[in-house]
Amino acid sequence: MNVDRLVFAIAGCFILGSLALSQLHHIYWLWFTAFVGANMLQAAFTGFCPLAIILKKAGQESGAAFN
Repeated sequence: MNVDRLVFAIAGCFILGSLALSQLHHIYWLWFTAFVGANMLQAAFTGFCPLAIILKKAGQESGAAFN
């Protein structure tokens, strides 16, 4: 997997996990969902994604979106 696909996969896991936690534990977990969504939105416009930077430094091959 390249960085682009990993970013989508990890963001999806974070969103689904926080939705489950909001139902099982506390509704405030939805703030984490909002944070992930806001980060994805700003990354779409700016190209800056902290997770992509971490994955590149960890040695994953770069994709087309986060060069």
